[in-house]
Amino acid sequence: MKPCILDFTKEELALHVKPSFRAKQIYSWVYHKYANSFNEMQNLPKAMRESLRDEFSIMPLKTLKKEEASDGTIKYLFELDDGKTVETVLLRMKEAHTDEDGINHAAKYTVCVSTQVGCKVGCTFCLTAKGGFTRDLSAGEIVAQVLAVKIDNDLAAHRRLNIVYMGMGEPLDNLENLAKAIQIFKDEEGLAISGKRQTVSTSGLSSKIDKLGEMNLGVHIAISLHAVDDALRSELIPMNKAYNIASIIEAVKRFPIDMRKRVMFEYLVIKGKNDDLGSAKKLVKLLHGIKAKVNLIFFNPYEGSDYDRPSRADMVAFQEYLVQHGLLCTIRDSKGIDISAACGQLKEKTEEEKRI
Repeated sequence: MKPCILDFTKEELALHVKPSFRAKQIYSWVYHKYANSFNEMQNLPKAMRESLRDEFSIMPLKTLKKEEASDGTIKYLFELDDGKTVETVLLRMKEAHTDEDGINHAAKYTVCVSTQVGCKVGCTFCLTAKGGFTRDLSAGEIVAQVLAVKIDNDLAAHRRLNIVYMGMGEPLDNLENLAKAIQIFKDEEGLAISGKRQTVSTSGLSSKIDKLGEMNLGVHIAISLHAVDDALRSELIPMNKAYNIASIIEAVKRFPIDMRKRVMFEYLVIKGKNDDLGSAKKLVKLLHGIKAKVNLIFFNPYEGSDYDRPSRADMVAFQEYLVQHGLLCTIRDSKGIDISAACGQLKEKTEEEKRI
């Protein structure tokens, strides 16, 4: 299988093509003009175009399925070159609008990308865990998800968007390729998506939170906490037995963050499990001394799940308790609830259709 051009930083590419300034031109064709063949790169010598075509591929995935929700959320099931599949989601965070001063504002988007085929963590509430772990994604396969989404939605290269590594897989379990993808995204002559627009969500590999911090990539971090005591968290996230809550909190305190920003704590609210005010009280105590923001998330039910969606009243009561006790807290309204929105759901549905 040919190496993919998206796997290379501009500096690495410059080592493969001579003279080295050609790397910048190739980057422009791929990331600015969305070229899908080397033949399109007309400012490169013909011999170089032929050599690149023989040596490299450009896009390592194709769209297998696509579902669009009434709220504008689009979920993609991408097929990789080896036939494996991953999910990617485009979230429309704000609609395009004109403000009271007559200034036009473009729509704002976030792309939720996968970092692995499957996942090793085994969270009991997550459908991705049902399929087990297959392999890590390469840096290029991570980058390709954002590139493919931008192309499919006619989003120009200069249109900035946010990236959240919250799709299939545990990002820090694929740290080397994750870090490389972050660097490729950040390149000013590529997609130019700064670190402050990228958020790495982790289920809490505390030792690798430290390693990510040492890389000083300028990204934000989000902790998938979901519980306030180790007993429940170990039930929801078996990996908690190796990386308990205390170790995660200490790693977060060491993580370098922009002083103007907060550490995001994701808290998946499950009816009858962690939606009571007693849990809210423990959460306030747990996060004391951390510049934190809590994002409450409705559990998104799927067929065969053992867990239920909480009531909005309980979510609001939980939020109000946190706010009254000094924590910044938001409720993430479920997007794409009328499509296969739960992580791993579109993949599982597609696999089920194959079996029928």
